[in-house]
Amino acid sequence: MRRGQRRWLPYAYLGPALLLFGGFLLYPLARSVQYSLYSWDGLGASTFVGLDNYVALVQEEQLRDAFGHALVLIGFFAVLPLAIGLLLAAVLNRGRVRGLGLFRTVVFLPQVIAMVVVAVAWRQIYAPEGTLNTVLRAVGLEQLTRSWLGDYTWTLPAVGMVGTWVQTGLVTVLLLAGMARLPREQYEAARLDGAGAVREFFSLTLPSIRAEIAVALTLTIVAALKTFDLVYVTTGGGPGTSTTVPAYEVFQRAFREGAVGSATAIAVTLTVLIFAINLVVNRYVDRVEP
Repeated sequence: MRRGQRRWLPYAYLGPALLLFGGFLLYPLARSVQYSLYSWDGLGASTFVGLDNYVALVQEEQLRDAFGHALVLIGFFAVLPLAIGLLLAAVLNRGRVRGLGLFRTVVFLPQVIAMVVVAVAWRQIYAPEGTLNTVLRAVGLEQLTRSWLGDYTWTLPAVGMVGTWVQTGLVTVLLLAGMARLPREQYEAARLDGAGAVREFFSLTLPSIRAEIAVALTLTIVAALKTFDLVYVTTGGGPGTSTTVPAYEVFQRAFREGAVGSATAIAVTLTVLIFAINLVVNRYVDRVEP
């Protein structure tokens, strides 16, 4: 084989993959950007409106609130699971608990259950006569009972806690895998030097799992920002618009209101937001990588 042929050989293998990537991802994304510049009901004629659909994202309070709710959900889907996962993984890794494989399987189970099923189950738990209120009454905390999915103040946190329950297992398993890579000899040397559990965690464990933390944050942030089925099944965006999120607004406007241009503008903005947040997370992790 000639030298020039060898040079072009990798491109020959990558060509079909790039065509598939462009055809199934880049082309639909480009078309979405195009649609977002028009006022269109999805059936009839369209009217070019330029950036009006994007301006509406800033001007319409309901759309601003939807993106604000999505950012709040990041705390429940990403930050809380990371904090809980770090604590659980550190304790289990340090103590070498028996049955760790079974624990990983059990804690990961929410990830393999369809989100619609999870939403239906938690809707029953949060019902006025559901499991949560029943337990609160049983332990003498009846004053804390409420309609969790019908309360303007507590509905969004209630939905967010479902995300925490789902994502904590994934984060814990990822962090445990990262901690297992660190040689036990380093822990033993640190203990001989008098390092306690806290110092051991911040000096050895945390620096060794930065890559796993980045992966966990990327996956959970994406899950938070693209949440739809959980909100659709549990609250339908209510009460009022207190739990609307961008993905739900896309569905509402495209399939119920016939505002395809506005819906695609929301979708494009959400895509850019997801990309930007995860770029910041990964850049930060790369910068502090030892």
